[in-house]
Amino acid sequence: MDVILLKDFEGLGSEGDIINVKPGFARNYLVPRGFALRASKRNMAVIEEKKHIREAQESRVEKANKILAEKLTKTTLTIEVQVGEEERIFGSVTSQDIQGSLEDKGISIDRSAIMMEEPIKALGIFNIPVKITAGLEAELKVYVIKA
Repeated sequence: MDVILLKDFEGLGSEGDIINVKPGFARNYLVPRGFALRASKRNMAVIEEKKHIREAQESRVEKANKILAEKLTKTTLTIEVQVGEEERIFGSVTSQDIQGSLEDKGISIDRSAIMMEEPIKALGIFNIPVKITAGLEAELKVYVIKA
């Protein structure tokens, strides 16, 4: 029996694949649990339409992510910190501080996307990687200066 997978199913295939399975497996497991539909002309047309909609949505999201990455690479942040003797700063600059500065500039990103290995504890210029999606990263230039 031919069925169209509605969700990825380990061992059978991924979403949208047309596979041949035993009728009992399709009737008793895949179809009732929402993993598959019977491969009829009508169902195939519905799946094709959903695929086109999903591709268009993914393309819009990808375009928006690229624009955000470009915006982040062009952005420079200046964070003023209190310093003591020998130009040592009090405390440190964390991803939360960087996120707050970005929010002030109108750029909203998740704090966990800022890929800092450790907080900044010195004055200077730092390039901080920001992970936008699995395959897309941007570099943010951060100037840490004394107040």
